[in-house]
Amino acid sequence: MSQPSARERILETAGRLFLQEGYRATGIDRIIAESGVAKMSLYRNFKSKNELIAAFLEWRDATWMQEFIDKVETRFAKHPSLTVLADALGECFAEEGFRGCAFINVVAETGSESDPQHLQLALTHKQNLERYVAQLAERVGLKAPQTVASDAMLCIEGMMVRYQMMRDAAVVDFGKRLLATIETGASVSKPRSGSRKAGQAG
Repeated sequence: MSQPSARERILETAGRLFLQEGYRATGIDRIIAESGVAKMSLYRNFKSKNELIAAFLEWRDATWMQEFIDKVETRFAKHPSLTVLADALGECFAEEGFRGCAFINVVAETGSESDPQHLQLALTHKQNLERYVAQLAERVGLKAPQTVASDAMLCIEGMMVRYQMMRDAAVVDFGKRLLATIETGASVSKPRSGSRKAGQAG
């Protein structure tokens, strides 16, 4: 098995420190020391700390989305419902080192002050997630799947922030109840047996 490149080691180390200690508080020298690369190697790959943060956010979007989708799809195959989103998030919460959403955190810390690209990357990640939720809603057979996804995203974001603050596993049950309510409200009513079809003569 090939060893990780200097770029990969830098991204892994920077990401861990960004999540544990914050984007502002994590210095370049700390990243260099813990990743075991030379300062010249870091600046060969990333011209600035802002560029390193942007690269981490791009990497995080790709890796987190794939891992989350895998968690959801495993559950969805057995129970096709939006509530599996809460169970998948619960698995994320239980992972060692969970420090909330990397994208919510970067916007909370820096907004668009340091680099507008960070805000745009965070927005892109949330749009990717919302698009996937809309696809799930369509697969469940719900009406207005995009509206359902927008509602569900409020639940998902709330779960992430609340668990980060409270560390209470009950957040998952709360999320499941709310997602079930959203799903019920968007369910397509089936015609009762024996009822006439629209336009059928009486």
